[in-house]
Amino acid sequence: MEPQSFILFLLTGLIAGWLAGKIMKGRGFGLVGDIVIGIIGAFIGGWLFNFLGIALGGLIGSLIMAVVGAIIFIWAVRIIKKV
Repeated sequence: MEPQSFILFLLTGLIAGWLAGKIMKGRGFGLVGDIVIGIIGAFIGGWLFNFLGIALGGLIGSLIMAVVGAIIFIWAVRIIKKV
């Protein structure tokens, strides 16, 4: 992976995690937390959109998939914490 691609990957994860944090709890999870949640969300969102046969391209499409995946991840963690 080229350095520019890696930086873009981390930046997309940061933005996705921050947006998911804003949507789910009203604030972010801190720099590292937002990046981790966004990256996990990108994997979950990518898998889910692929499973449903939905194709989104480009940076905005990747960001949308990552945010949706991060929201699902935060929701799942909340459910598991309640148990």
